[in-house]
Amino acid sequence: MAEENKDQKTEEASAKRITDAEEKGNFALSKEMTSSVILLAAILSLYLVGQQGPLKMMALWRAILSEVHTFNLSSEELFRLLVLVMKNTFLILSPILLSIMFAGVISNLIQTRGLKISTHPLIPKFNKLSPLKGIKRIFSKNTLNELFKSIFKIIIVSVISYQTIKGRWDEIPPLMGFDVGQILVFMGQVSLEIMFKVLVVMIFLAAIDFMFQKYTYMENLRMTKQEVKEERKETDGNPQIKQRIRQVQMEMARRRMMTAVPDADVVVTNPTHLAVAIKYDVDKYSAPVMVAKGAGVIAEKIRSLAEEYDIPIVEDKPLASVLHQTVEVGQLIPASLYKAVAEILAYVYRLKGKSPI
Repeated sequence: MAEENKDQKTEEASAKRITDAEEKGNFALSKEMTSSVILLAAILSLYLVGQQGPLKMMALWRAILSEVHTFNLSSEELFRLLVLVMKNTFLILSPILLSIMFAGVISNLIQTRGLKISTHPLIPKFNKLSPLKGIKRIFSKNTLNELFKSIFKIIIVSVISYQTIKGRWDEIPPLMGFDVGQILVFMGQVSLEIMFKVLVVMIFLAAIDFMFQKYTYMENLRMTKQEVKEERKETDGNPQIKQRIRQVQMEMARRRMMTAVPDADVVVTNPTHLAVAIKYDVDKYSAPVMVAKGAGVIAEKIRSLAEEYDIPIVEDKPLASVLHQTVEVGQLIPASLYKAVAEILAYVYRLKGKSPI
């Protein structure tokens, strides 16, 4: 059944589907991308700290050891010493730790396209307490994939570390004549070199992993045709209800249109299928305006109202057709048709004994 459902998901995920998934805390996140950004921040912070970090740490312990004979081994003295060590250690390591923390946060913000807060993952899910489902998750495709990636990363780091140390093997024996600070500096330089080489490989892996996670994420969100239809119903409303609303709106507009026919100056027909009602009020409009139009039954109704209110009916097939197709109710007659309409209005005015405008 799961395989059939997967085969039926032939439609791309809609914007609403993606938004709903993000609101539930589901994103296309790459752990490799986060690890790469954190590693980059660690390298930069260690490079900026440089030799000062190890030298400050050595100075701290040198000061403590030089005064160790003056210490009173009481609980208060040991507590003061512990606070001193922790405080100075934090001050030395804080730039590195803070840069790593901010790098991890920024990496996730970039991947989620901003800060997204969701309480959905906090909702208890008792089905996860099932031992059978727990075993399935342990041996799932995603878990195995993460396992292989971890093993691959360990192999990469091991090979890079071995090659780097092997390349600097001749520099190790002379370290016997160096003091502790110099040895720490050398170890820091080697560590930075290893971290930089690992970073280059990690960036390449992170790019591949991010694209894979994005692809997997979108594949999991794919929809069946039925899901697309149901979502459209939820978003746009029931098609039958919308059709009924449109019918009611059209009927109301038609009634308003019919109330304007008695005020028209002339009705142009083709002669039976189409009818358009035109009015020209020189005080309100700069040109004649169409107050009603229709075809079939509507056209018959317009003609009936025209006869009832003694409004002249003029047969002009080409003009009626063009007006019906190109001019909407309430719009002014366009300049290209103004001359033809003006001739009809002039004819109507002569019939009524009015002076043409």
